[in-house]
Amino acid sequence: MAADRAGMFSHDENLADANRSYSGDEAEVNGNWTPQEKALHEARLKAKAKRRLRKSSSRNSTSESLSESGDVAGGDPNSPKGKVNTNDRKSRTGKGRGLPKKGGAGGKGVWGAAGMVYEDEEPDMRDPNYDESSQGDTVYATVVPEVDEKELGKMVNPIVKEYFEHGDTKEVQMLLKELNLGPHKYEFSSLAVSLSLEGKASHRELTSRLLSDLTGKVLSQNDMSRAFDKILKELPDLILDTPEAPQMLGQFIARAIADHILPMSFLDCYKGKVVCEHARVALDRAVVLLTMKREMVRLDNVWGVGGGLRPVKHLVKEMNLLLKEYLVSGEVSEAERCLRDLEVPHFHHELVYEAVVMVLESKGDTASHMMMKLLQSFWKTGLITVDQMNRGFQRVYSELPEINLDVPHAHSIMEAFVDLCYQESVITKQLRDACPSRGRKRFVSEGDGGVIKS
Repeated sequence: MAADRAGMFSHDENLADANRSYSGDEAEVNGNWTPQEKALHEARLKAKAKRRLRKSSSRNSTSESLSESGDVAGGDPNSPKGKVNTNDRKSRTGKGRGLPKKGGAGGKGVWGAAGMVYEDEEPDMRDPNYDESSQGDTVYATVVPEVDEKELGKMVNPIVKEYFEHGDTKEVQMLLKELNLGPHKYEFSSLAVSLSLEGKASHRELTSRLLSDLTGKVLSQNDMSRAFDKILKELPDLILDTPEAPQMLGQFIARAIADHILPMSFLDCYKGKVVCEHARVALDRAVVLLTMKREMVRLDNVWGVGGGLRPVKHLVKEMNLLLKEYLVSGEVSEAERCLRDLEVPHFHHELVYEAVVMVLESKGDTASHMMMKLLQSFWKTGLITVDQMNRGFQRVYSELPEINLDVPHAHSIMEAFVDLCYQESVITKQLRDACPSRGRKRFVSEGDGGVIKS
């Protein structure tokens, strides 16, 4: 009741103050004011009185809330009871039940509500208290940068050329996995095929095997299709260095389809859509090879058999045919090309052996001069090495007694041919001195001037 009376008293007092101010101001009103100015002045005074009333009512409500909480109105604000606790989590607006905000679980630096279970959190490297040594063994991930398209050729060409030497597809597969080719990995196949077109038949055979082994492991059929499509578009530039590039590419495509590197529908995608004449020749070549009457599971012999895989009898036959054609035509360049196509540098001593035997079995000096010219050309160009040349002549030296049974004058012919080769710098002096003689040289008489008895 006392609070109500105090509140009523303050309310009436405020109204009285407002009326007094209003009356005082009204007494000061100049009689010369117009009615509109007078009404505006009265409205301002009434609004000012209402604002004073609202301020006094808010003060009374605050004092009431403090009295309800046990504080004495008008007490000492410095006392523990009169001082408002700013760190109190209870609402200061006088609303609610006086409980902490969010049940005591909110705010900065709090532990949260009672009964809350926290999960393990991953340590943050940006945390000032983060200790790298206490996190156990550190595992560093190796990041391989993606190969730029401009540098792809510089990195792939050495890999392919080394493969042509050792022929190990697993090593190439390992090297490609170490490179991050990214979206340009299909270009490895196109670069390998382009290099093999400029090389030998054995290089193309190795390339076909490489593509077959890489498909499904490093490259997909889609990558192979994109690679061969790119090569078909580059044929006008490839034929400048390799005129037979369209036919070779057709053989590559046929071999790839037979090896399941390319899908069977690869050729169907180009029907009626090819404008380039060279690409049309390559695709027609592939169609012809795939539609042959002979039933072959794989076109294994499309590049022929490599020199190292051919039987020895076949190689000997090829070299005999090479030498016989040379004795007829006399073209050293053609003989050199045929010998290079055989791709058996470790077996060139057989050519030297067969050439010397043909000289021993021939009649006249024509064969000896032509064979000397052929061996001299092979020696100067480096096609036949010193070791192969020595092994060829030494084989004839060791078999000369048996050859002498069929050719009675084999020793004299051999000595004459060896002297001719030495004079033309085909063989060394040591090899000439190693030539076996025909036995003890008998003279007709002591005074005949040293004439050897025939």
